[in-house]
Amino acid sequence: MKYRQLGNTDMKVSEVALGCEGMIGAPPQFVDALVKTALDSGMNFLDNFCAEPDVRDNLGVSLKGHRQDMYIQGHIGSCWHNGQYLRSREMLHVKSAFEDLLTRLGTDYLDVGMIHYVDNDPDYENVFSGWLIDYVLELKKLGRIRYTGLSSHNPITALRAVKTGLIDVLLFSVNPCYDLQPPREDFEEVWKPENYQTALTWDPVREELYRTCEARGVGMVVMKAFGGGDLLDAEWSPFGVAMQPEHCLHYALTRPAAACVVGGFRSVEEVLVAARYSDISDEQRDYVPFLSNVPHSYKGKCIYCGHCAPCSVGINIAMVNKLHDLTRTQETVPASVRDHYRLLDHHAGECIACGQCEDNCPFDVSIIEKMNQAMKVFGY
Repeated sequence: MKYRQLGNTDMKVSEVALGCEGMIGAPPQFVDALVKTALDSGMNFLDNFCAEPDVRDNLGVSLKGHRQDMYIQGHIGSCWHNGQYLRSREMLHVKSAFEDLLTRLGTDYLDVGMIHYVDNDPDYENVFSGWLIDYVLELKKLGRIRYTGLSSHNPITALRAVKTGLIDVLLFSVNPCYDLQPPREDFEEVWKPENYQTALTWDPVREELYRTCEARGVGMVVMKAFGGGDLLDAEWSPFGVAMQPEHCLHYALTRPAAACVVGGFRSVEEVLVAARYSDISDEQRDYVPFLSNVPHSYKGKCIYCGHCAPCSVGINIAMVNKLHDLTRTQETVPASVRDHYRLLDHHAGECIACGQCEDNCPFDVSIIEKMNQAMKVFGY
């Protein structure tokens, strides 16, 4: 397992992490098997959005003696009320659910306190103009959560939250289908097959969100990388082709700011398959064959896939493009981006315009032009 820095936090998290969706309604033995397999595989990050008391209890039992081995991201506003799940902004519900979560998990703090999902403007205003954000920041001040987070499926809402400077970690839905869809307040609309019947292009709002997170040091934890499993099934995938787990993971983890992907695994085997991601070759996890032959268009857009390589003078073209893209929403080049560029073995100014990379690119990116643009931005 490989580990990545989660934004500006002090956490180095496993590229593949454990979600709780597959634990809903499952017996304790099953939850324990998932947790133990995840730990044995090197996973050190857990996202728990579940309000169900039995899920929280089962996780608490399985994590006993392993708290130091697992970063826990818990959701604030995910409540259990009258025997059912409730996403709430009511103070009484939210505070009691938070205390219940810590008690049942057997811990006195969360590594990330995640504001449970915010997908539209009215809810955003309710959270950030009301008592809830003050409560979350107070929990952080008291050490009951170490970092603040927010979960969202809507890139417009997520971008607003990131720009407040109050969010350390973003939990966001990322996969190649979603990245082609415009922002929608109704998340269910994103997956409707009819929305994929015409030629689609990369959504610029999502691109800005990823770049802004990277530039500001907001760590991104990815959810929905497999589209709820539909991307792994040709019958259910909007693209009409079946990807493999490693392809979905690699796509998500090549987005700027992405540090780890949480999976709602429904079997031990699924955990083991996902955990192998870090150990397989780039060829085995290459998602481009699945994206270059489906009814949509990434034409002209670098998605950092690396197919442009090898460069005849050794430039890491995908990384140069990624670093250059990170400057596009900034008035000045961020110092961290400039330092990353400086440390590259070769730079855009060394491009000899041989065109080999453009011949290799499956998405017809004007790479020579992009190298010229990067050279102007960075100065060499």
